[in-house]
Amino acid sequence: MNNPHASLLQTGRIGSMELKNRIAMAPMGENFGGDDGCCGERTQAYYEARAQGGTGLIIMGTTAISWPSGTSEPHQLGISNDSFIPGLAEVTRRVHAHGGKIAVQINHSGKVAAHDRACGREMWVSSMPPAGPVHDGMRTITPKEFSTFVGVGPFPERYRIMDKADIAQMVEWFAAAALRAKQANFDAVEVHCAHNYMIANFLSPFFNSRTDEYGGSYENRSRLLREVLTEVRRRVGSDYPVWVRLDAQEMHTPGGITMDEALKTARLCEELGMDAISVSAYARMPTGSAFTDAPIPQKENAYHEFARQFKQTVSLPIISAGRWELDDAADAVTRGEIDFVAMGRKLLAEPDMANKLQANAAGDVRPCIYCYACVSEIFVNRGIKCAVNALTGHEAVKTIAFAARPRHVLIVGGGPSGMEAARVAALRGHRVTLVERSDRLGGTLFFAALAYPENGRLLDYLVRQMDHPNIQLRLNTTVDAELLAELQPDEILVGTGARRAAPAIEGAQQSHVWSGDELRRLMTGDRADEIAKAKLNLAERALFKAGGMLKVTDSTAAIQNLSKLWMPLGKRVTIIGAGLVGLELAEFLLDRGREVTVLDPGTHPGTELAIVRRWRVYDAVKNHGKLLMQSSVTRIERKEVIWTDKKGEEYRTPADSVVLAIGAEADSTVAEQLQALTRTPVRRIGDCQDLGYIEGAMHSGHQAGREV
Repeated sequence: MNNPHASLLQTGRIGSMELKNRIAMAPMGENFGGDDGCCGERTQAYYEARAQGGTGLIIMGTTAISWPSGTSEPHQLGISNDSFIPGLAEVTRRVHAHGGKIAVQINHSGKVAAHDRACGREMWVSSMPPAGPVHDGMRTITPKEFSTFVGVGPFPERYRIMDKADIAQMVEWFAAAALRAKQANFDAVEVHCAHNYMIANFLSPFFNSRTDEYGGSYENRSRLLREVLTEVRRRVGSDYPVWVRLDAQEMHTPGGITMDEALKTARLCEELGMDAISVSAYARMPTGSAFTDAPIPQKENAYHEFARQFKQTVSLPIISAGRWELDDAADAVTRGEIDFVAMGRKLLAEPDMANKLQANAAGDVRPCIYCYACVSEIFVNRGIKCAVNALTGHEAVKTIAFAARPRHVLIVGGGPSGMEAARVAALRGHRVTLVERSDRLGGTLFFAALAYPENGRLLDYLVRQMDHPNIQLRLNTTVDAELLAELQPDEILVGTGARRAAPAIEGAQQSHVWSGDELRRLMTGDRADEIAKAKLNLAERALFKAGGMLKVTDSTAAIQNLSKLWMPLGKRVTIIGAGLVGLELAEFLLDRGREVTVLDPGTHPGTELAIVRRWRVYDAVKNHGKLLMQSSVTRIERKEVIWTDKKGEEYRTPADSVVLAIGAEADSTVAEQLQALTRTPVRRIGDCQDLGYIEGAMHSGHQAGREV
């Protein structure tokens, strides 16, 4: 069978380094360095897992050349003296044991050294930075989050405008770090010249306002880069692979780095003997969502065109990041537009990606859902994690081991927690019976996939994993005493989701008022006829059936398209509740031409969302709809919602439809009923145990599958 990803599996070369495929792990700071910046067991196991999964090139995330100064995070890895070499050498040994190659990205964070700011140290900069924007999304940060927010501390902000002695010291730090990398048996070094870190801070005409030989003209602004790369090359020798990471553009930065100047820098790097160019981008943050333009984009294949232009400009190999989709990356390699695809988030979600592609099993690649749970952890000074892969960051202590005594496990509920528990238990050799009361799998994940399409990829993946010889599915089935007697399970896991009680609001029982569950059931076909009869008039029911909603309940993509043509909601929609469900639903409805107002009595919207994803949704709702916090709804009328603000003043918002997106709570009802019928142990997972949404469901399901 032809492998559509064959081009990604070809061997490749960067300088003298031969690579077994074109898949690279992007340099993503993991914040696992502990308090001493050393590369310990947690870090080593994390990178080893990606090498074991077949990744050709691991690029170890930002490593500080002057640790502890010049660091962005409190637990950033260091490479500033020889005491760091043993830990670094161990990670290279473990990667090499699996046939992978590993480079280290060396860096000084300069202006972006948030940990220096928090500790009261001077931040080294080319010149006094222009006043930066404080984006509105910071209003969504809770007091608890702010208490540990990166860069926040009791000290005033202090900058050190570098003199020539400082610049000479910086060159020495970079060169010495490169030599230590070689001594620790890294196969290559990436010099970070992007993302407004030290070298990019000098390169940028926006940030560099110096008037000496290191500022002004391009020749002057690129002087630090030339000196660093020249000394790095001299120190490590001509045969040792060295490359640079460059910004193709500084977005949302008037007068910043442009593509024309970035290409000029690429040519300069080629002249200076670099072996490759890693193409990225940077964005200032006038809004929170700007972070999802660069450097960690929401858009698919976001930097494809940038990489293509670099490839046309220099003869060096091009490493391209920016949320590449696998099919498109394979096509770009085939067409010679890039040489290597660098993926960070995808390899957090699926460490075994390369091996699965080699086996022509792309359908078994666990997808990233681009929820930003990973990098959002950095903002609150924690190590990265992954919402869909519970093992990320815990590879040293959590494993999926074959069960010493395989058992029969009954799982009640076909949502994400139930399917993940079934998948893991089956891998361990257990026999699994998965029971779901409706006629399809997915639970609330199906509805979540409508509001946020990336969730649909996870649903599709989990459904495919249920096609396993150890898993038996029983749809349209309710567990009762008779079924328990028939199955005789050894253990029972219950993942039946949350309860969403209607709030005590006058008028909430009217037909134009929808609970989240009612809307979910109608749009996904979960006993939808009952909802249609209760909530829709005859004409609307006819339109609903004509729209074919009930015929495409296994396809989130089909319902996505149909929902653009018809939905049971009027033009003006008021959503009560600004949590994860309310904001993502608002974003969904705004995209479908509705006029949306979100009301919430609290002070901070979207707190269940990861910080970066929260910023993006917050901006979308605020810019295209209305988001009113500290607003308490007192009454719902046929065409209006009546609410009061924090001062007690009353307001009326026109509304053709109202959606209640509040009141969710863990629901143990089914688990308690089953425990009353049997002596077999019953364990709750997912939202029926504790509200955790997709991440909580995946992690609790994974844990149950490991421990059963």
